[in-house]
Parts: sequence; structure tokens; C-alpha cells
Amino acid sequence: PRGTGSGFVWDDRGHIVTNRHVVSGASAARVRLSDGRDADAALVGVSPAHDLAVLKIDVANLPRSLQIGSSHDLRAGQTALAIGNPFGLDWTLTTGIVSALDRSLPTEDGRGLIEHVIQTDAAINPGNSGGPLLDSAGRLIGVNTMIFSPSGASAGVGFAVPVDTVNRVVPQLIASGKYVRPTLGVEVDERLNQLVTERLRIKGVAVLRVTPGSAAEAAGIRGARIEQNGTIVPGDIILEIDGTATDSVARLLGRLDERRVGETVRLTILRDGQKRDVSVMLQGGTR
Repeated sequence: PRGTGSGFVWDDRGHIVTNRHVVSGASAARVRLSDGRDADAALVGVSPAHDLAVLKIDVANLPRSLQIGSSHDLRAGQTALAIGNPFGLDWTLTTGIVSALDRSLPTEDGRGLIEHVIQTDAAINPGNSGGPLLDSAGRLIGVNTMIFSPSGASAGVGFAVPVDTVNRVVPQLIASGKYVRPTLGVEVDERLNQLVTERLRIKGVAVLRVTPGSAAEAAGIRGARIEQNGTIVPGDIILEIDGTATDSVARLLGRLDERRVGETVRLTILRDGQKRDVSVMLQGGTR
């Protein structure tokens, strides 16, 4: 449910991390600290592509921020602890294990994927959203964001945005209020992509148009074109990024999101029936 959730102190400047869907559509927000104090919170920034939001409060004697762990080296079976306020029951701790790794969840707008999501059987219920998922040493390994349940209550299948993603996104939100997403400078569309790739019987992402002046144009990427007789001729089809398959637009966006603006990626594309590799330096694009 929107409007209620959990969060945690990010730093000693009063920044609080929670889920974007917790604060979405709100005109104001209040944070209740673990010692019972309430404080008005200002919105610093959100990233819909990662379901993350940063708030800021101004209080004395701020609780200590969490120690940041890592998620790339997690293993299934490790202890996981979730802290939050399920159903309004404040300061609740549940325990379980990391059930699985490298899940992919659709973003709220359905246009992308959050990659490397952590699955846990630690009980997560409505009100836990935005709360921390910790390892056995109390280090942050994820932000609880979603449950899978026909009834709406915990069925032992919960998901958390991995801390490596959080650690990449949150500093940008604090610095500028937005997340600058690495892009190629091409236009793609999931529905049209399915039509093109099904017709060609391949798995990849069809480039519809190359943005003038973009990194993709500089690298020689080609978009679709329309012949004089009205026939649409497909352009380049992106098959892989650095050797990893990209079989949908959402997967392409997820793969790019693992990189940084200014990095160079190697695209394997299909052009006129032939595979070739092209290097592209990623540019910034807000989302």
C-alpha cells in the first residue's frame, strides 16, 4: 500500500532511504524514528527505475546510519533479517535466509527491470516496504520492496533491491535529486520489438531510431528506415552487451543500468544478416 512503509538512516546528514512507491503521490511525509520522535521529511529525490526514494529530516541526535554491505557476493542459504513496520506493528524483526539471487523484477511502470534482486523467505508484509534487509552481521544487503502473494500477506517469497544497486543510485539522488541512467542514444519499443524479432525469428532488441548527436550515432549504429514504397527495413538488432544476451527492451535497460555513464560497452549486433561487434561509450539519460 502507498502512504506507509519503512526506511533507514543512510548518513549523518539526515538522509532516509525508502521505496519510491511508499511516497509516490504524497504531498508531505513524516518519519518516526526508533526512539519515538516524529519529524517532517523533505523529498530529496526518487528513482522509479529502482523503486527507491530519499527523504531528509533535520533532527538532533540522529540514530546511527547502517553499515553498508555488498550483494554481489551473497550466497543462497545465508541468514537474512528484515526490519520494518508490517501492518503498522512498529519495530518488527523477522528472520530467514537468502532464498535465491539474480531475480529480475519489473519496474512500477513496466518499462524496465530491476536486476540481481534478492529473494528471501524472511517474512515481509505490507508496511515493510523500504525497510532494510540485513545479513547476520547487521550490514545492509538490500531494501525490501515487494512480496509475491495471492492473499497480500507474506507467503515466504519476498524481494529486496540489492545494496549494490542502492549504493549506485542513492548517492546520485542525494547529489542531484535524480538518477542519470546510462544510455546508448537509441529509441526502442517493447511492442514493436516483439513484432520485429518474431518476424525475423531472432532474440534481440531492434533499434528503431538513433538519436542525432548520440553515442550510438558516433558508433555507427543504424536504425530502421522506410523505403520509397513504404516498406519498413529493420536496422541493427542488439543481441548482446559485453557478451550477455539482451532478448527484450527491459533486459537491455537492465544491462545498461549495471554500467556507468562514460563507460564503453561492446554491443554484438545483427546487421544485414551478419553479426558484428560495435563499441559504444555510454551517455547519460534521466529516468
